[in-house]
Amino acid sequence: MPLNLIPPRQGKTDYWYVRGTYIGIAVNRSTKTAERRVAKLVLKRWASEIERGEYRDQETTAEASAVNTPLVTFLAASAAYLKAGGSPAHLSPIIEMTGEHALRDVPIDAISQTMLDNAAAALYPHATPQTRNRQFYTPVAAVLHRAGIEKRFKRPIGWKGSKATSWLEPEQAFALFRAADAIDAEFGLFLRFLLYTGMRLSEALSVRLGQLDLKRQFLYVPKTKNSEPRAVYLPPALVQALRRQPPRPSRPRASVEQVLPNGSGGRSRVDAGVPFLKRPRESRLFRFHAGGALRGLLSRAKAAAGITLPRRQGGFHVMCHSYGTWQRRYGGLDTYGLTRTGRWKDPASADRYSHTEVSSESRQAALFPVEPRSRRRSVE
Repeated sequence: MPLNLIPPRQGKTDYWYVRGTYIGIAVNRSTKTAERRVAKLVLKRWASEIERGEYRDQETTAEASAVNTPLVTFLAASAAYLKAGGSPAHLSPIIEMTGEHALRDVPIDAISQTMLDNAAAALYPHATPQTRNRQFYTPVAAVLHRAGIEKRFKRPIGWKGSKATSWLEPEQAFALFRAADAIDAEFGLFLRFLLYTGMRLSEALSVRLGQLDLKRQFLYVPKTKNSEPRAVYLPPALVQALRRQPPRPSRPRASVEQVLPNGSGGRSRVDAGVPFLKRPRESRLFRFHAGGALRGLLSRAKAAAGITLPRRQGGFHVMCHSYGTWQRRYGGLDTYGLTRTGRWKDPASADRYSHTEVSSESRQAALFPVEPRSRRRSVE
């Protein structure tokens, strides 16, 4: 017979039971819950596990307890992972997820590739493979590896994205800088900073003035996206731009004698009028924040400079790609050299810039035989 819910028996148990046979698997066990709604979810989950061949009956559970190896659920493994100092990023939605594909109550040694794929699709149904990998597969793998599960799980198809890369040629970059200067002098400096250091947007926005050492042309970033520190070199052109940066302008104030146009008055920017490099050491190097206003500045500057880039490749990350491309073209760095800059941790990520230059091997095509030129009679 199919799986059925058996209500609690007065004086015997307060829990709902599941009894029946499904695809040849007999089930007769407590759901450990007195709520019918929750019991229905348990029944549905067990049926799904039977279909996938992942169901664990009470005998298996009893055997595990007999040898003093209690089953550890994903929830318990997550708690232990966090207590050990693991990153909490993106883990809460996975733990709080409910439904037939929820992982929280699943024993960690029973988690399979199919379960991960189904749970990721249920939690992030409209996300890109890159987003699913970052916000689901990576935190789940971290929890399982910390708990001693050595199984290697495949990432979502397409998670590495396309290797197609856009970058700025020097003429484009300089035109963009000039356009940004005309909009906001500090924004022009910010774009130069991104390109000449290769720093990610979030890293550059969090830099404090005290981290700069212009005499040594040096900036120390204690923690990057790769969770590792990085010593950032500041090229002479960037150091000069930082030294030449004017103070932030103050905004005029209206008075009885002076009426201001709409939008021109208001609160002055922080440290307005103070020399740019003489501000307090704990001050943020740039005043900007990640968001629509900052992206709007970039769009305006690109339009003024006449720069058009493919969608999803025209944001601030194009500065990182330009840094990698210029390091390869003008700095002569190979994939190993790019990783040694500290900007990339994985050589596979740095290798994408090998496609921005013609390889020395492909230049051997210049040695191919060519057909002889035909002699043409001159016409007098």
